[in-house]
Amino acid sequence: MPFIAFDCEGPLTLNDNAFEFAKALMPKGDYFFTQISRFDDYLADIKKRPGYKAGDTLKLILPFLKLFGATNALLEEFSEKTLLLLRGVKETIPKIAKLLPTFIVSTSYRPYLAALCNRINFPLEQVFCTEVDFEVITLSPEEKRILREFYEEILLMPPIELPLDAKTPEDLPPSLRNLLDRLEEIFFERIWAMDCGYFLREVNPIGGEEKAKACREIASSLGEPYALGFYCGDSITDCQALELLREGGGVSLSFNGNRYALRSAEFYVLSRSAYLFAELVPLFLDGGVEALRKFTGLPTGAEEFGVIPKENEALFWELVKKSESMRKAVRGEAIGALG
Repeated sequence: MPFIAFDCEGPLTLNDNAFEFAKALMPKGDYFFTQISRFDDYLADIKKRPGYKAGDTLKLILPFLKLFGATNALLEEFSEKTLLLLRGVKETIPKIAKLLPTFIVSTSYRPYLAALCNRINFPLEQVFCTEVDFEVITLSPEEKRILREFYEEILLMPPIELPLDAKTPEDLPPSLRNLLDRLEEIFFERIWAMDCGYFLREVNPIGGEEKAKACREIASSLGEPYALGFYCGDSITDCQALELLREGGGVSLSFNGNRYALRSAEFYVLSRSAYLFAELVPLFLDGGVEALRKFTGLPTGAEEFGVIPKENEALFWELVKKSESMRKAVRGEAIGALG
């Protein structure tokens, strides 16, 4: 039986729950989160730090969320109140779930996914997401002081801007390398050794390789090859899952994806709604990945759909510009600019 797995934020919802929670809870939390998100892009895509994966932003920010009063109940309440669905999701996803096993694979925290499942009547047991428990740690006065000093230091750092063509740390300006080295020291030497370093040591965000692992678990549980899988994502956290399905002969779809997702997927779509899945999924069920390759129409609600032109660099970067522009138009400038 074929299966489909969706990333949550982007293909299904308009939020970046962690970004929005940080912005609401912490002074200048939007700037802080953006800095750490860019740091995450650097560690995962440029430095390729051993043991680090895209999406680990969601554990790096946890000590600071705790510092500013985050609790499990507060995150649950915030997630329920702020959840925004992409147009058409509430009608389309239940229909798709009747056609084939359907899963959500998300880096987001479990309370946000619980709110989504409650809203669209989707089974939480078919969701892979990041587990977090703010109550497991109590910050001492000394740790609070140290964390506050680090927080203020990070806020004073200039914006992290990673050059598009940077492939190694040596491709970066010395001043930017020094800033990023300092962040590594703060997180992986200083905070790591603190009691609140538990969040960094033990929380395992479902991003990068963890999303690919989830797809492997789904395929194994169903006893099906990757050629019968369909994965839809939009960001750096989806790259390994998209690559796994693409290389395995399944469908890998970038939905309003950024440059990272477009590098990894075979197909792309630009859309302001989820209605297109009601058309693409039956196509996939009838003819697999070849049916999508041969499809020359435009799915319902989509503004563009096709195979990503990776062999033509000029066309590829033109698509990146259009897709990232759509991403920002649909989800907002601040969220759309995140990796």
